[in-house]
Amino acid sequence: MRRALLAATALLSLATTPLVAFAAGDTPEAPYVDDRSSAEAVVNSLYSAINRHEFARAWGYYGDTKPAKDFDTFVKGYDGTDKVEVKTGAVSDEGAAGSIYYSVPVAIQATDKKGEAKVFAGCYTLRQVNAQIQEPPFQPIFIDKGALKPSTADFGEAVPPSCGDGPPPPKKDTALEQAKKAFLATYGDQCDKDMLAREPEVFSIKYKDKDAQPGDPDKETRLFQFACSAAAYNESSVYYMTDALSVVQQLQFTEPEMDIRYVNNDSEGKVESMHIVGFRTTGWATNSSYDETAHTITTFDKWRGVGDASSSGTYLFRNGDFSLVQYDVDASYDGEQNPQTVVDYNTAP
Repeated sequence: MRRALLAATALLSLATTPLVAFAAGDTPEAPYVDDRSSAEAVVNSLYSAINRHEFARAWGYYGDTKPAKDFDTFVKGYDGTDKVEVKTGAVSDEGAAGSIYYSVPVAIQATDKKGEAKVFAGCYTLRQVNAQIQEPPFQPIFIDKGALKPSTADFGEAVPPSCGDGPPPPKKDTALEQAKKAFLATYGDQCDKDMLAREPEVFSIKYKDKDAQPGDPDKETRLFQFACSAAAYNESSVYYMTDALSVVQQLQFTEPEMDIRYVNNDSEGKVESMHIVGFRTTGWATNSSYDETAHTITTFDKWRGVGDASSSGTYLFRNGDFSLVQYDVDASYDGEQNPQTVVDYNTAP
């Protein structure tokens, strides 16, 4: 009776995607699989280890919360098991506090050495801690928790449609995932670790194309703001947005290059003249914010802490993209905020 209970406990703590069976004496050895690239792959690897009787490896796929009170109990739970078949449903994920949690609907059919089969169904949670903020030793995706209950459904129909009592999980936000991957790939080694752990701010911009006809539906652009780094008085962000084909691309900000002259060449003194000598683009936005009503991104770059010397830009969304409409420069270190407008395209159609 105790062994049967241990076997049930062990089965309720495991899940995987493919159909895998224990290696018996008269069957080929199960293939070796050790893959942590996704939630399904981790569970697949877990069953590879179990079916090959590599229980230490199987134990290692769990995090701090283990499936049994100790390793010996975990191993004994499989004494009477001959074969396990497993199916999974639609995987959903959610980000929280620097981690991604994956919910995996699961159905298991376990056959003991007497040939009796039982079906269990439920849900498992796997966790991936943001790799950019980890310190050694690195922790890949791991099984966090799981709960399966006996099911009277046929094995082929026993997989729950979703985890929990709610509706099936929503479709994955592909654009958001693309933006996250692009941001981490480009700026993962340049940004502050605590900021990398933050979820981006996401905005939806509905608009009419300039060539739209009456009755044409609104178009939509998604805007993603990622916080990157903070110094004494400036905080930088990086923006991504979707284009007309829903392709994610980084937003670039146009800035004028200024030739600033000071009386007696004293940068702390009076400004003698300011002239635009060209334009450049940058992917960084300093002390920026997006105004959902005006559809503008504003930047404000303090040249020193008190903010009396600075530059600021206003970028307006129109016709599916952001463009510079105003740029102000306060080049005098006089203790007062008195910027001058050096670019003004607010009257553009």
